[in-house]
Amino acid sequence: MTLHNKSVRDIVIVGGGTAGWMSAAALANQFKQQPVKITLIDSSDIGTVGVGEATIPTIRRFYQKLGFTDHQVMQATNATCKLGIEFKDWYQPDSSFIHPFGLYGQSVNHIPFHHYWLKLKHQGDTTPLAKYSLGVQLAQHNKFMPCIAKPQNQLEIFDWALHFDATRFANLMRDYSLKQGVIHIDSLIESVTTNKNNGDISALTLANGQCIEGDLFIDCSGFKGLLINKTLNVDYHDWSEWLVCDRAIAIQSESVNQPAPRTIVTAHEAGWQWTIPLQHRQGNGHVYSSRFTDDDTAKQQLLDNIHGPLIGKPRTFKFVPGRRDKAWAHNVVAIGLASGFLEPLESTSIALVETAIDKLLQALSSKNYNQQVINRFNEVTALEYERVRDFIILHYKANQRSEPMWQYCQTMNLPRSLEQKIEAYLTGGELQRLPWEIFGPDSWLAIFDGFKLWPRKYHQKIDKMPIEMIDNGLKKMEQDITNLMKNASDHSQFLVNNFNCHLPTNTKVSS
Repeated sequence: MTLHNKSVRDIVIVGGGTAGWMSAAALANQFKQQPVKITLIDSSDIGTVGVGEATIPTIRRFYQKLGFTDHQVMQATNATCKLGIEFKDWYQPDSSFIHPFGLYGQSVNHIPFHHYWLKLKHQGDTTPLAKYSLGVQLAQHNKFMPCIAKPQNQLEIFDWALHFDATRFANLMRDYSLKQGVIHIDSLIESVTTNKNNGDISALTLANGQCIEGDLFIDCSGFKGLLINKTLNVDYHDWSEWLVCDRAIAIQSESVNQPAPRTIVTAHEAGWQWTIPLQHRQGNGHVYSSRFTDDDTAKQQLLDNIHGPLIGKPRTFKFVPGRRDKAWAHNVVAIGLASGFLEPLESTSIALVETAIDKLLQALSSKNYNQQVINRFNEVTALEYERVRDFIILHYKANQRSEPMWQYCQTMNLPRSLEQKIEAYLTGGELQRLPWEIFGPDSWLAIFDGFKLWPRKYHQKIDKMPIEMIDNGLKKMEQDITNLMKNASDHSQFLVNNFNCHLPTNTKVSS
């Protein structure tokens, strides 16, 4: 079969915000030495969602490829450091655990560390798994230090991300894009013209009278999906049977604590609340299920659990968890909310924008694409979304809370892919690494352990080792992490010393 190649000369991005301007910046960087025209159309009359303030470490790789340093981005976006996520009250009320951006322990003889820990646990040892993670220990104690450039072993490996002002980050990407020659048009789109022969989009008619033609369109128009949904009518996979939260309320507040180097997510009766510390303020939000509570109750619960004067008014969002059947249809690529949405429990919204951009850059490396390229893009995108979906579902399924929403989650049926992953871990401690997963084995280990899900068996070869050797080895690992912690600074002091951050002086140290 002969594949028809389509060349790319004019790229049109619909929608600004984080997704649109990140796409523009990355495409402009890729094609800066080539005759590819990039136009971004958005309207200052339309606001963006703009509440995504927490990221995962991939964001740092993204902006570093564009030539930005951590220092530049931290200053431009009023950012703080993020070592992971603390889950309060998720397993049960008054419970807490941290999902770090890092590893647990040191593997020995090609056997993952957690098997040795499980062996001691079976023998009655009560040392928490968290003691063997430098990332967790730093986060718990509000400490921070740069990643070790040349780690001598796995105990020294951790990573970090940013809490930042998403609007300021989008502006940073916008300024970079404009300097690289991206054309920005501030106008509403009045109509979309499609090619009657092949169904491709050929042009956009704007409210200012312009007609913008293109051969590839990037839909970053948010939930409405102006091109992928309203024009091409691409189906949407609704995952509400597993992810019951469908509403969010967000509001900012003044900081009353020194910023912690972790996102905090606290379970409530019918959802959960995020707390995200920036240099100049705090981001707050309540993600909840309209099946199990009403909007007024959810709003009041959020407001009752914010410590500090409010900034602005609460903003409410409705969403359907899921993804497009095809993220790339005809000559339209959906990126960001137009492609799909998963609640921000693990800070994956911007990460999924990054992976979509990365796949698109690879697909356009020769400035040509065909149906095989489109099919591969869609296949990988679907897997990425489904892997993240399964990871988030586990947080709900494994809870031991008593409220109706949480009890529903305990008894709901699971996607087969998640069932298999849980069973592999519980039967023999296997942490399967599947293709196109954003979260690795240690992330899954953190969630399994946080919800008290422990394997029935550990690796059988460990029984051949003297128990004293294992015990001594783990005690040394714990001590090594304690010693590494001595090199860490208080997170707030690190921000002041290394990034010239200006933190509020009337705040106290957070717990």
